[in-house]
Amino acid sequence: MLETDFVPKQRIPENFMQKPKIIAYLKPSCGWSQGVRAIMRKYDLPFEDRDIINNPLQRQEMIEKSGQMLSPCVEVNGHMLPDISGDEVEAYLLAKALVNPSSVQPDAPTNQPCAHEMPVSAPLQFRR
Repeated sequence: MLETDFVPKQRIPENFMQKPKIIAYLKPSCGWSQGVRAIMRKYDLPFEDRDIINNPLQRQEMIEKSGQMLSPCVEVNGHMLPDISGDEVEAYLLAKALVNPSSVQPDAPTNQPCAHEMPVSAPLQFRR
C-alpha cells in the first residue's frame, strides 16, 4: 500500500445516533397504527411498514413473532413490542436511548383507537 492510498477514518460525532432497524406490523387506516407512524415521522425514523390487513403473510409473520393477534406490533432491533401504541413506542425508544428527546409534536394522535373501536359517546381527541 502506498502512502497516497491511505484514507483516514471518518470521525463519528459523539452525538451521532445510529437509527434502529424497525419493522412495524400495521393496519392501513387504524388510529393505533397511525399513532405508531406519527412517532416514526416525529423522530425521522426509517421503518418497514408491513400491511397486516391486505397481506395475510405479513399478519401471520406478526402473530408468529409476537405470540398474539393484536396490532400494532413493532419490532425494534429484533425486540418485539406487541399490541403497542405510538406513545408506548416512543417511551421504549427514549428508554433505550435509540432517539433523543424531542419537543416536536406528532402530526397525528399517538394513543387513539380506530374510529370503529371508539364508544359512540367518545369524541375524537386531536392534539394541536
